[in-house]
Amino acid sequence: MCAGVEAFSTRRESVLPYPVVQGHQVHGCQVAVIDREGLTRTDLEGFDAFVTALPGVAIGVRTADCVPVLLYDPVARVVAAVHAGWKGTVLHIVRKAIDVMVTQFGCKAEDMHAVIGPSIGPDSFQVGEEVVQKFKESGFPKDEIWTFRGEGNGKPKSGGHHIDLWAANRWLLEQAGVQAGRIQICGIDTYTDASFFSARREGVQCGRIINAICLR
Repeated sequence: MCAGVEAFSTRRESVLPYPVVQGHQVHGCQVAVIDREGLTRTDLEGFDAFVTALPGVAIGVRTADCVPVLLYDPVARVVAAVHAGWKGTVLHIVRKAIDVMVTQFGCKAEDMHAVIGPSIGPDSFQVGEEVVQKFKESGFPKDEIWTFRGEGNGKPKSGGHHIDLWAANRWLLEQAGVQAGRIQICGIDTYTDASFFSARREGVQCGRIINAICLR
């Protein structure tokens, strides 16, 4: 990501190099501040984003098509890990995590770097009209994040409504004040890349990608 921080997303056969603080995610928008070591998923019930300024304490989110967003402020020395499925994205969870970084740690959005990690891509994220409507009601620029692809060509996910969750979360980051040049989209579609877990491809009981970030 940049000097002073380490970040990664695991592949199917990966082994974690060190413990990672994780919560019991519920597709909501609650943000937890990690202020001590040893917190468990039980301690962090109902949280989908995590912020810490503790060096050497890795925080992370579990995904299998949902969007992981990792944030780093090199000036204030603060990191965040955000689980932004489509429901969390509609709830603007990325902006809420940034708000916590700003209000509780004195961060500035313009100093932050962000990575949008492996997750379902716009070509694969086919949705119903009701999901499109939720994004519209939540203030997203429809023309920037939505496409309608007609009846399709017979291939899976080829037709219908599609939402670009990468573009949606980039828009949220920019609206919060993160500079466009400091936002990186890795561009890996978990639905089509079998080295990553995908709930849409394998079912919801599949394994999970761990997306972690740690201050060095």
